[in-house]
Amino acid sequence: MLPTIITVYSDRSFTFITKTPPASYLLQTKMKLKRGAQKPGTEVVGAVSKKIVEEIVETKRPDLTAATQEAAERTIEGSCRSAGIKLDY
Repeated sequence: MLPTIITVYSDRSFTFITKTPPASYLLQTKMKLKRGAQKPGTEVVGAVSKKIVEEIVETKRPDLTAATQEAAERTIEGSCRSAGIKLDY
């Protein structure tokens, strides 16, 4: 899954920018999950390690707006919590 921005101009030329996959998709593939929790606040579908969070941050670094590594990790940790994935550190 790759989000892409396609711009078509009036002279029929076009440009496209390929982005990095969404954090939720990367989490699912790294952890081999079918989907996230139905009720994220109460249900837990797995636990993620600090190493996996750091790998996802490095993959998503070009598209993240976080200024520091720690802020980028907190962003991915928020995606984990939203998917019902427990932080295991």
